[in-house]
Amino acid sequence: MSEEVKPKRNRQLGEVLVEKGIITSDQLKIALHEQKVIGKRIGAVLIELGIVTDSIIRDALSEDTGYSVVDLNNIVIDSAALKMVPQELARRFKILPLFYNKLDHELTLAMVDTYNIVALDQVRALHDSKLEIKPVLGSDTDIVRVTEDVYGIDLSIDGILQEIETGEVDFDAMQSDDQFHHPMERLINALLADAVQRDASDIHFEPEESFLRIRYRIDGVLRQVRSLHKSYWAAMVVRLKVISNMNIAESRAPQDGRVSLSLIGRQIDFRVTSQPTSWGENVVLRVLDRRKGIVPLDSLGMSDDNLHAMKIMMSKPEGVILVTGPTGSGKTTTLYSILNHINTERINIMTMEDPVEYPMTMIRQTSINESAKMGFDEGIRSMMRQDPDVILVGEIRDDVTAEMAFRASMTGHQVFSTLHTSSAIGSIPRLQNLGVLPDILASNLIGIIAQRLLRRLCKKCKQVQEIGELERKLLGLEATPSQITIYEAVGCPVCDQTGYKGRIAIVEILQISENLENLISQNSSAHVVFKAAIASGFKTLADDACRRVLEGVTSLEEITRVVDLTERVN
Repeated sequence: MSEEVKPKRNRQLGEVLVEKGIITSDQLKIALHEQKVIGKRIGAVLIELGIVTDSIIRDALSEDTGYSVVDLNNIVIDSAALKMVPQELARRFKILPLFYNKLDHELTLAMVDTYNIVALDQVRALHDSKLEIKPVLGSDTDIVRVTEDVYGIDLSIDGILQEIETGEVDFDAMQSDDQFHHPMERLINALLADAVQRDASDIHFEPEESFLRIRYRIDGVLRQVRSLHKSYWAAMVVRLKVISNMNIAESRAPQDGRVSLSLIGRQIDFRVTSQPTSWGENVVLRVLDRRKGIVPLDSLGMSDDNLHAMKIMMSKPEGVILVTGPTGSGKTTTLYSILNHINTERINIMTMEDPVEYPMTMIRQTSINESAKMGFDEGIRSMMRQDPDVILVGEIRDDVTAEMAFRASMTGHQVFSTLHTSSAIGSIPRLQNLGVLPDILASNLIGIIAQRLLRRLCKKCKQVQEIGELERKLLGLEATPSQITIYEAVGCPVCDQTGYKGRIAIVEILQISENLENLISQNSSAHVVFKAAIASGFKTLADDACRRVLEGVTSLEEITRVVDLTERVN
């Protein structure tokens, strides 16, 4: 990270971290002693010792100075931003344009001195007065170096492709630390930046016999964005493996990796997986945007009743709370929002994940490591000896993990986990199939949250839909009301002609009441438990989905794609 940046009151980094309670004075003394030996700056020493992470230091400096701190050694420059500031001006004031947000007409600008009014005025003078400039802190040496490297080269995808077509690929150069000189490195960076700007959740690189298909998953639906000649793929896959710390010589076995880059003005992580296929290695990157991954609990879009029910469940000091749903349904976001809500210095929260997706301050997070024989079950056993108050188990996937999770709750811990089932009620027989005894299940299960993600209607082009007899039945309306309006998707340039922009969650929350506890302990069928839950006011996923249609947030067509509404027609 950029450690030459000084906080606003010119305090040392170590002093800032100690004052904020991120490190202790003893840890700082250890780091200072180590600094004398290895000669690195204090921030790098603290990271190497494992006391803090790079993101924690950036957050601390950002809070202390009031400005974000950017790592220019691991950043992707936006070509549109670069054109907004001439190189001569960038050199003179030691500034570097990073990202231009067209929607908000905002330019992110790395600066050595964020209070340099003359530099800000000079940039504004080149554009209209409505341009918003977002200054971020960067080190003197980094800004000077990157400014010299990045100007004069093409950073657009089409420009880079044309450059590659006219030259030869140097595989050795792609393993260097300079991300600007080699066109293949710029191509990968440009594709990742393009995917993040378009709010993609996954990026697919799929080799076919004679071409490479590139697809983004946007709002839960895959969309093809590029087709490249097969000859590009050999160099591209090498670059992807290099930046994600994977073995470039291994192409016959699956691999996992991770990469962190500064894109569109903030830090973005990618979880990378490779899979051998008939026509070469298939590579998929999951986009992990920390800003989107940790959402305040009140901003999840739940109904008042569901939010109240969730807060009641969270207030219980011991027991198991499950979040269920298919892959990509937002389970991790919900769990992280819950942990962030209860995260205080008074409790010890520990997690066992596969892998850790979003780093969180004060929470002890561990990734499972099969090579070190550290699975979920071994991890839970180890965490139990670390004096935890709250335990997060990434997923209950077998009988051993299920047993350990419920054993932890029986010894006075609050346990959160995920389970792959289609509904909240369906989790009960699933846990019983995993060997959890009915009486243990009933007495230790606090509640179950089942959820799905729906595409949000584009605000620019959605249009009113007529409510006919079928729509009335699906939405559970007694009669066609004149004051209720529902909308359908149309499509426009803003939403890439899909009619949808962004996603929302729908949830069903099953609180285990005394009546349900008795039924579960008696090994009652899921149908009996469901009837009892409905009688006590339980709202299903279909109910919550219809609520979102009536609010005008999504369409009836979209909810029928995700949840089953056929019972409402009969």
